[in-house]
Amino acid sequence: MERSDLIVIDAAAVKAGLDYPGCIDMVREAMKALSAGTTRQLNRTMIHMGEGRTFAQMPGSLGDEDMFGAKLISVFADPAQPGRRRHRGLVVLFEPEQGRPVCVADAEEITHIRTAAATAVATDALARPDARTLLLMGTGGQARTHLRALPLVRAFDRVMIWGRDPAKAQALATEAKADLGLAAESVDDLPAAVAASDVICTLTGSAQPILFGDWLRPGVHVNIVGSSAPGPVEVDAALVQRCRYIADSRASVLVAGAEFLLAKEQGLVGDDHIAAEIGEVLLGRVPGRRSPEDITAYKSLGHAVQDLAAASHLYQRASRR
Repeated sequence: MERSDLIVIDAAAVKAGLDYPGCIDMVREAMKALSAGTTRQLNRTMIHMGEGRTFAQMPGSLGDEDMFGAKLISVFADPAQPGRRRHRGLVVLFEPEQGRPVCVADAEEITHIRTAAATAVATDALARPDARTLLLMGTGGQARTHLRALPLVRAFDRVMIWGRDPAKAQALATEAKADLGLAAESVDDLPAAVAASDVICTLTGSAQPILFGDWLRPGVHVNIVGSSAPGPVEVDAALVQRCRYIADSRASVLVAGAEFLLAKEQGLVGDDHIAAEIGEVLLGRVPGRRSPEDITAYKSLGHAVQDLAAASHLYQRASRR
Protein backbone atom coordinates (compact mmCIF):
# COMPACT_ATOMS: atom_id res chain seq x y z
CA MET A 1 0.00 0.00 0.00
CA GLU A 2 1.35 3.44 -0.95
CA ARG A 3 1.66 5.88 1.92
CA SER A 4 -0.36 8.39 -0.11
CA ASP A 5 -3.41 6.13 -0.04
CA LEU A 6 -6.26 7.36 2.13
CA ILE A 7 -7.47 4.59 4.41
CA VAL A 8 -11.21 4.51 5.10
CA ILE A 9 -12.31 2.68 8.26
CA ASP A 10 -16.05 2.07 8.46
CA ALA A 11 -18.17 1.39 11.53
CA ALA A 12 -17.76 -2.38 11.35
CA ALA A 13 -13.96 -2.06 11.11
CA VAL A 14 -13.89 0.37 14.05
CA LYS A 15 -15.90 -2.04 16.16
CA ALA A 16 -13.67 -4.96 15.18
CA GLY A 17 -10.39 -3.11 15.66
CA LEU A 18 -10.96 -1.00 18.77
CA ASP A 19 -10.92 -3.45 21.68
CA TYR A 20 -12.02 -2.17 25.08
CA PRO A 21 -8.88 -2.96 27.13
CA GLY A 22 -6.69 -1.34 24.50
CA CYS A 23 -8.97 1.68 24.17
CA ILE A 24 -9.01 2.16 27.95
CA ASP A 25 -5.21 2.25 27.93
CA MET A 26 -5.15 4.73 25.01
CA VAL A 27 -7.69 7.04 26.57
CA ARG A 28 -5.83 6.99 29.90
CA GLU A 29 -2.64 8.13 28.16
CA ALA A 30 -4.51 10.75 26.11
CA MET A 31 -6.05 12.25 29.26
CA LYS A 32 -2.66 12.39 30.98
CA ALA A 33 -1.06 13.95 27.91
CA LEU A 34 -3.76 16.63 27.62
CA SER A 35 -3.35 17.71 31.26
CA ALA A 36 0.45 17.59 30.86
CA GLY A 37 0.25 19.89 27.82
CA THR A 38 1.88 17.49 25.37
CA THR A 39 -1.28 17.26 23.26
CA ARG A 40 -3.47 20.14 22.23
CA GLN A 41 -7.08 20.67 21.28
CA LEU A 42 -9.53 23.49 20.77
CA ASN A 43 -12.89 23.54 22.46
CA ARG A 44 -15.70 21.98 20.49
CA THR A 45 -17.51 24.43 18.20
CA MET A 46 -21.12 23.92 17.17
CA ILE A 47 -23.32 25.18 14.38
CA HIS A 48 -27.00 24.90 15.32
CA MET A 49 -29.27 24.32 12.35
CA GLY A 50 -32.67 24.25 13.98
CA GLU A 51 -34.36 22.15 16.61
CA GLY A 52 -32.56 18.83 17.15
CA ARG A 53 -29.92 19.48 14.46
CA THR A 54 -26.29 20.40 15.28
CA PHE A 55 -22.98 20.16 13.44
CA ALA A 56 -19.89 20.02 15.70
CA GLN A 57 -16.17 20.31 15.00
CA MET A 58 -13.41 19.08 17.34
CA PRO A 59 -9.81 19.72 16.17
CA GLY A 60 -6.69 18.57 17.98
CA SER A 61 -3.11 17.34 17.80
CA LEU A 62 -1.48 14.37 19.51
CA GLY A 63 1.84 16.26 19.55
CA ASP A 64 4.20 18.28 17.37
CA GLU A 65 5.63 15.10 15.83
CA ASP A 66 2.46 13.03 15.92
CA MET A 67 -0.89 12.73 14.18
CA PHE A 68 -3.36 15.60 14.08
CA GLY A 69 -6.84 16.12 12.71
CA ALA A 70 -10.45 16.63 13.74
CA LYS A 71 -13.74 14.97 14.47
CA LEU A 72 -16.63 16.29 12.40
CA ILE A 73 -19.96 15.12 13.70
CA SER A 74 -23.67 15.74 13.36
CA VAL A 75 -25.92 15.45 16.40
CA PHE A 76 -29.46 14.97 15.14
CA ALA A 77 -32.65 13.88 16.83
CA ASP A 78 -33.56 10.34 15.82
CA PRO A 79 -37.10 10.39 14.37
CA ALA A 80 -37.39 6.65 14.92
CA GLN A 81 -36.68 7.02 18.64
CA PRO A 82 -38.14 10.19 20.21
CA GLY A 83 -35.83 11.70 22.81
CA ARG A 84 -32.75 10.00 21.32
CA ARG A 85 -29.96 11.65 19.33
CA ARG A 86 -27.55 10.08 16.84
CA HIS A 87 -23.91 11.17 16.61
CA ARG A 88 -22.80 10.55 13.02
CA GLY A 89 -19.61 11.74 11.42
CA LEU A 90 -15.96 11.25 10.63
CA VAL A 91 -12.59 11.42 12.34
CA VAL A 92 -10.08 12.80 9.81
CA LEU A 93 -6.42 12.05 10.51
CA PHE A 94 -3.32 13.77 9.07
CA GLU A 95 0.30 12.57 9.28
CA PRO A 96 2.88 14.97 10.81
CA GLU A 97 5.70 14.89 8.25
CA GLN A 98 4.04 16.41 5.20
CA GLY A 99 0.57 17.14 6.55
CA ARG A 100 -1.17 14.61 4.29
CA PRO A 101 -4.62 13.27 5.18
CA VAL A 102 -4.15 9.54 5.69
CA CYS A 103 -7.27 8.20 7.36
CA VAL A 104 -11.01 8.74 7.60
CA ALA A 105 -12.79 6.71 10.28
CA ASP A 106 -16.41 6.35 11.37
CA ALA A 107 -16.91 8.77 14.28
CA GLU A 108 -20.12 7.34 15.72
CA GLU A 109 -18.57 3.99 16.63
CA ILE A 110 -15.33 5.58 17.85
CA THR A 111 -17.37 7.92 20.05
CA HIS A 112 -19.38 5.06 21.54
CA ILE A 113 -16.31 3.02 22.46
CA ARG A 114 -13.90 5.76 23.55
CA THR A 115 -16.56 7.50 25.68
CA ALA A 116 -17.16 4.29 27.62
CA ALA A 117 -13.41 3.74 27.86
CA ALA A 118 -12.99 7.24 29.32
CA THR A 119 -15.72 6.56 31.88
CA ALA A 120 -13.92 3.35 32.82
CA VAL A 121 -10.66 5.25 33.30
CA ALA A 122 -12.38 7.83 35.53
CA THR A 123 -14.21 5.13 37.49
CA ASP A 124 -10.97 3.26 38.07
CA ALA A 125 -9.34 6.46 39.36
CA LEU A 126 -12.22 7.80 41.46
CA ALA A 127 -14.57 5.01 42.60
CA ARG A 128 -13.94 3.18 45.85
CA PRO A 129 -11.82 0.05 45.39
CA ASP A 130 -14.63 -2.04 46.91
CA ALA A 131 -17.33 -0.72 44.54
CA ARG A 132 -19.56 -3.65 43.59
CA THR A 133 -22.93 -2.19 42.53
CA LEU A 134 -23.36 -0.34 39.22
CA LEU A 135 -26.37 1.69 38.05
CA LEU A 136 -26.70 2.72 34.41
CA MET A 137 -29.30 5.35 33.63
CA GLY A 138 -30.05 5.00 29.94
CA THR A 139 -30.73 2.25 27.43
CA GLY A 140 -29.08 3.41 24.18
CA GLY A 141 -25.76 2.81 22.49
CA GLN A 142 -23.74 4.37 25.30
CA ALA A 143 -25.37 2.07 27.84
CA ARG A 144 -24.28 -0.92 25.76
CA THR A 145 -20.65 0.19 25.48
CA HIS A 146 -20.50 1.12 29.17
CA LEU A 147 -21.72 -2.38 30.04
CA ARG A 148 -18.64 -3.71 28.26
CA ALA A 149 -16.11 -1.20 29.58
CA LEU A 150 -16.90 -0.69 33.27
CA PRO A 151 -16.63 -4.34 34.40
CA LEU A 152 -13.01 -4.20 33.19
CA VAL A 153 -12.10 -1.85 36.08
CA ARG A 154 -14.35 -3.07 38.93
CA ALA A 155 -15.78 -6.51 39.76
CA PHE A 156 -19.48 -5.58 39.87
CA ASP A 157 -21.70 -8.27 41.33
CA ARG A 158 -24.90 -6.30 40.69
CA VAL A 159 -25.71 -4.20 37.62
CA MET A 160 -28.94 -2.18 37.59
CA ILE A 161 -30.37 -0.56 34.46
CA TRP A 162 -32.95 2.21 34.54
CA GLY A 163 -34.59 3.79 31.53
CA ARG A 164 -37.36 6.23 30.85
CA ASP A 165 -38.90 3.33 28.89
CA PRO A 166 -39.04 0.38 31.33
CA ALA A 167 -39.45 -2.13 28.50
CA LYS A 168 -36.15 -1.06 26.97
CA ALA A 169 -34.43 -1.28 30.36
CA GLN A 170 -35.72 -4.84 30.79
CA ALA A 171 -34.62 -5.79 27.27
CA LEU A 172 -31.12 -4.39 27.85
CA ALA A 173 -30.80 -6.21 31.19
CA THR A 174 -31.77 -9.48 29.51
CA GLU A 175 -29.25 -8.80 26.74
CA ALA A 176 -26.47 -8.02 29.24
CA LYS A 177 -27.09 -11.27 31.11
CA ALA A 178 -27.18 -13.37 27.96
CA ASP A 179 -24.33 -11.77 26.01
CA LEU A 180 -21.98 -10.53 28.73
CA GLY A 181 -22.76 -12.79 31.68
CA LEU A 182 -23.49 -9.82 33.94
CA ALA A 183 -25.77 -9.98 36.97
CA ALA A 184 -28.01 -7.37 35.36
CA GLU A 185 -31.54 -6.35 36.27
CA SER A 186 -33.89 -3.56 35.31
CA VAL A 187 -35.15 -1.24 38.05
CA ASP A 188 -38.18 1.03 38.33
CA ASP A 189 -37.63 2.64 41.75
CA LEU A 190 -34.84 5.04 40.83
CA PRO A 191 -34.21 6.68 44.24
CA ALA A 192 -33.89 3.24 45.84
CA ALA A 193 -31.51 2.09 43.10
CA VAL A 194 -29.38 5.21 43.52
CA ALA A 195 -29.24 4.66 47.29
CA ALA A 196 -27.93 1.12 46.70
CA SER A 197 -25.29 2.08 44.11
CA ASP A 198 -21.53 2.45 44.36
CA VAL A 199 -21.10 3.74 40.79
CA ILE A 200 -23.73 5.58 38.74
CA CYS A 201 -23.60 6.59 35.05
CA THR A 202 -26.07 9.01 33.46
CA LEU A 203 -26.20 8.17 29.74
CA THR A 204 -29.33 9.84 28.45
CA GLY A 205 -30.40 12.73 26.25
CA SER A 206 -32.61 14.10 29.02
CA ALA A 207 -33.11 17.87 29.00
CA GLN A 208 -34.07 17.92 32.69
CA PRO A 209 -32.41 16.38 35.76
CA ILE A 210 -33.02 12.69 36.31
CA LEU A 211 -30.49 12.30 39.16
CA PHE A 212 -30.60 14.46 42.30
CA GLY A 213 -27.96 15.30 44.86
CA ASP A 214 -30.09 14.49 47.88
CA TRP A 215 -30.49 10.89 46.63
CA LEU A 216 -26.77 10.12 46.87
CA ARG A 217 -25.16 8.20 49.71
CA PRO A 218 -21.62 8.97 50.92
CA GLY A 219 -18.89 7.21 48.98
CA VAL A 220 -20.70 6.96 45.64
CA HIS A 221 -19.03 7.86 42.35
CA VAL A 222 -21.10 9.45 39.54
CA ASN A 223 -20.18 9.65 35.84
CA ILE A 224 -22.12 12.46 34.10
CA VAL A 225 -21.95 11.56 30.42
CA GLY A 226 -25.11 12.25 28.45
CA SER A 227 -25.08 16.04 28.05
CA SER A 228 -22.25 17.46 25.94
CA ALA A 229 -23.35 21.07 25.46
CA PRO A 230 -24.95 23.95 27.38
CA GLY A 231 -28.67 23.38 27.93
CA PRO A 232 -29.63 19.76 28.66
CA VAL A 233 -28.84 18.68 32.22
CA GLU A 234 -28.97 15.12 33.57
CA VAL A 235 -28.18 15.95 37.22
CA ASP A 236 -29.35 18.82 39.40
CA ALA A 237 -27.27 21.71 40.70
CA ALA A 238 -27.33 20.29 44.23
CA LEU A 239 -25.48 17.19 43.03
CA VAL A 240 -22.77 19.34 41.43
CA GLN A 241 -22.45 21.35 44.65
CA ARG A 242 -22.30 18.26 46.86
CA CYS A 243 -19.63 16.31 44.99
CA ARG A 244 -15.89 16.49 44.44
CA TYR A 245 -16.14 17.53 40.79
CA ILE A 246 -13.57 16.22 38.30
CA ALA A 247 -13.59 17.34 34.64
CA ASP A 248 -12.23 15.65 31.56
CA SER A 249 -11.17 19.16 30.45
CA ARG A 250 -11.45 22.23 32.68
CA ALA A 251 -11.63 24.57 29.65
CA SER A 252 -14.44 22.51 28.10
CA VAL A 253 -16.52 22.36 31.28
CA LEU A 254 -16.34 26.14 31.72
CA VAL A 255 -18.05 26.66 28.35
CA ALA A 256 -20.08 23.47 27.80
CA GLY A 257 -20.60 21.62 31.09
CA ALA A 258 -24.35 22.17 31.31
CA GLU A 259 -24.84 20.94 34.89
CA PHE A 260 -21.82 22.87 36.18
CA LEU A 261 -22.89 26.06 34.38
CA LEU A 262 -26.39 25.82 35.89
CA ALA A 263 -24.99 25.39 39.41
CA LYS A 264 -22.67 28.34 38.79
CA GLU A 265 -25.55 30.48 37.49
CA GLN A 266 -27.47 29.70 40.67
CA GLY A 267 -24.53 30.87 42.78
CA LEU A 268 -23.91 27.41 44.28
CA VAL A 269 -20.37 26.94 42.92
CA GLY A 270 -17.54 28.93 41.40
CA ASP A 271 -14.93 27.95 38.86
CA ASP A 272 -12.72 26.68 41.68
CA HIS A 273 -15.27 23.94 42.36
CA ILE A 274 -13.60 22.01 39.52
CA ALA A 275 -11.19 20.11 41.75
CA ALA A 276 -9.08 18.75 38.90
CA GLU A 277 -8.97 17.37 35.41
CA ILE A 278 -8.97 13.60 35.35
CA GLY A 279 -5.55 13.77 33.68
CA GLU A 280 -4.18 15.63 36.70
CA VAL A 281 -5.50 12.87 38.96
CA LEU A 282 -3.93 10.20 36.76
CA LEU A 283 -0.61 12.07 36.80
CA GLY A 284 -0.71 12.21 40.60
CA ARG A 285 -0.77 16.01 40.65
CA VAL A 286 -4.15 16.32 42.40
CA PRO A 287 -5.87 13.73 44.59
CA GLY A 288 -9.11 12.31 43.27
CA ARG A 289 -11.01 10.53 46.03
CA ARG A 290 -9.64 11.76 49.37
CA SER A 291 -11.67 9.51 51.67
CA PRO A 292 -14.10 6.57 51.46
CA GLU A 293 -16.95 9.00 52.24
CA ASP A 294 -16.24 11.42 49.39
CA ILE A 295 -18.93 11.75 46.72
CA THR A 296 -16.99 12.04 43.47
CA ALA A 297 -18.29 13.04 40.06
CA TYR A 298 -16.62 12.90 36.65
CA LYS A 299 -17.98 15.13 33.89
CA SER A 300 -17.43 13.66 30.43
CA LEU A 301 -17.60 16.07 27.49
CA GLY A 302 -15.18 14.20 25.23
CA HIS A 303 -11.70 15.08 24.01
CA ALA A 304 -10.71 15.47 20.37
CA VAL A 305 -7.41 13.85 21.35
CA GLN A 306 -9.29 10.77 22.56
CA ASP A 307 -10.88 10.40 19.12
CA LEU A 308 -7.57 11.05 17.37
CA ALA A 309 -5.74 8.51 19.55
CA ALA A 310 -8.37 5.88 18.72
CA ALA A 311 -8.26 6.71 14.99
CA SER A 312 -4.45 6.65 15.02
CA HIS A 313 -4.49 3.19 16.60
CA LEU A 314 -6.91 1.95 13.94
CA TYR A 315 -4.86 3.55 11.16
CA GLN A 316 -1.63 1.93 12.34
CA ARG A 317 -3.33 -1.48 12.41
CA ALA A 318 -4.80 -0.98 8.95
CA SER A 319 -1.45 0.22 7.55
CA ARG A 320 0.33 -2.89 8.82
CA ARG A 321 -2.24 -5.07 7.08
